Amino acid sequence: MANITDNHLEKQSVETHSSIRIYHNPACGTSRNTLGLIRNTGVEPTIILYLETPPSRQTLLQLMAEMGISVRSLLRQNVEPFAALGLSEDKFSDSELIDFMLEYPILINRPIVVTPLGTRLCRPSEQVLDILPNPQQGAFTKEDGEVVIDANGQRVAQ
Repeated sequence: MANITDNHLEKQSVETHSSIRIYHNPACGTSRNTLGLIRNTGVEPTIILYLETPPSRQTLLQLMAEMGISVRSLLRQNVEPFAALGLSEDKFSDSELIDFMLEYPILINRPIVVTPLGTRLCRPSEQVLDILPNPQQGAFTKEDGEVVIDANGQRVAQ
């Protein structure tokens, strides 16, 4: 059974597929699980470490439009800048909220995955399965031990 800590995923034939991008935070378990599910299709996505290389205002607006979500839906609430800046108050415009996200990228919820089939905020990580163009190649278990994909590459019913 494979999980994202197993090295055998790296031994599979891995295709570089730059048409799949993930806005990733390696410190986030959901983001790591999402990346693992992408890699379990045999594809190595373009990984954007968004805390180091934040998206531009235009990119954020485009991502939100593609996902069909509001600025507030992309705003991460359980991080220190959210409370310190008083972002729970309704006094900020969407433009101001984006300004805060650009200044404090930790406020951008993640992981965001872009594929030829769509763009999705992948919380929970299984959301990515609906937009991956290639099938899962084998079993996948999340870091918390939850089996998501069986040995035949099929999604496990929850």
